[in-house]
Amino acid sequence: MGPKRNSTEAEEQAAVYIQAWWRGTLVRRTLLHAALRACVIQCWWRQKLAENLENRRREALQCYARQERAVVKLQSWVRMWRIRLRYCQLLHAVRIIQVYWRWHSCHTRGFIQGQYDVKENQLNVQLEISLGSQACRVQQCIPFPIKE
Repeated sequence: MGPKRNSTEAEEQAAVYIQAWWRGTLVRRTLLHAALRACVIQCWWRQKLAENLENRRREALQCYARQERAVVKLQSWVRMWRIRLRYCQLLHAVRIIQVYWRWHSCHTRGFIQGQYDVKENQLNVQLEISLGSQACRVQQCIPFPIKE
């Protein structure tokens, strides 16, 4: 019974060793699959975080661009309003001068001729006033207060 017992114990030990090896292989394979799944999930999560960050950056940039466009448009409207106001003031002054001289020329039998020209940033006025034998020429450039 001795030699048979030793061979049975050796076979049992070999079987235990094979079973342990197999269980270890299964555990390692399960851990490898779990690690791979975790890696896939982590990669997906990092990609989503990067996409979210990019979306937030894009939205912030678009918001900034909208604000800048609004500021520029508002500034241009204010400049346009100020220039128009100055133009209306000068036009009013020119009309007053024209009315006065027309009245004056009717009463003194003189006449006034003139022209005015509005350019980018100035008003050019040329007047020729004749009162009998006297003539007077006036030429003046009035600049607009435009910020360059």
